[in-house]
Amino acid sequence: MTAPPFVPPLKCQGIKTKLVHDIARLARSSNFDRWVEPFCGSCVVPLNIQPRRAVLSDSNVHIIQFYRDIQSGRVTAGSVREFLHDEGEKLRRAGEPHFYKVRERFNSKPNSLDFLFLNRSCFNGVMRFNRHGTFNAPYCHKSERFCPAYITTITNQVKRIEDVLARLDWTFVASDFRKVLSDLRPSDFVYADPPYAGRHVDYFNSWSEADEQDLANILKSSPCQFVLSTWHSNEFRENEFLKRNWNAPGIHLFTRKHFYHVGSTEDLRHPMIEALITNFVEQEYAAAENATEQLAFMEEPVPYRAGSRERLPEAV
Repeated sequence: MTAPPFVPPLKCQGIKTKLVHDIARLARSSNFDRWVEPFCGSCVVPLNIQPRRAVLSDSNVHIIQFYRDIQSGRVTAGSVREFLHDEGEKLRRAGEPHFYKVRERFNSKPNSLDFLFLNRSCFNGVMRFNRHGTFNAPYCHKSERFCPAYITTITNQVKRIEDVLARLDWTFVASDFRKVLSDLRPSDFVYADPPYAGRHVDYFNSWSEADEQDLANILKSSPCQFVLSTWHSNEFRENEFLKRNWNAPGIHLFTRKHFYHVGSTEDLRHPMIEALITNFVEQEYAAAENATEQLAFMEEPVPYRAGSRERLPEAV
């Protein structure tokens, strides 16, 4: 039985916890020297794969600063425990006003501990910023949020990250993806998890069709292997950018179905078909070219070939 993935302390929309094992299997079929991730978000993928060398980047400066602070020792498991205990007690006594006090304090002078507090006490764990870079997610209305067990869970997550960063050569960069991907080498491996084009984006900054096109062009011309995660379809529509950007020789598509638990109610949490796009074929799959069902990406059947490489239809 496969062990559950390590979940980091930061909660992000679209976190790839359910795809980690699939991404890891694809990555481990490649002999790479450096992991490059231009949209690292919560860092759930590298924290589970743990490449020896990595460049981890995101446009959200607060995420990058959080990991830099753990790496430098400015934020520790002990300081997190003490901070969440103290601020959690204030939240328990004062409730909603204290959340907004911390939010105002963070937006005035950002720091990693306030960022973690807000991330774990805002509504539905949604990390949301406006166009000015201001954290604007509302309160979760759970004044007892930081109970001892909850604090211990977060503290243990931070401690595990401390241990990982102490033994691996990782560089955290707050940068645009174009700059991060400008000096790729054949020995690199890129994992890209950009904001999902064609869907509502309110994560830290906007994501445009031009961004989507630029990323596709960079990856298709890259000298190294890559995996790109994006959305394929849901019960309402399909991702038009798949046909437009990825219908090319040497490009392979794998799919998987799961739910994102970010809707305010259960009836708003619809299933999503995820796509993993690569410029290589996993060795295991290549050895079983005629047995298309052996690569079991799908958790349950959908109206196209489960667990197989899918040939994209011609763009219209």
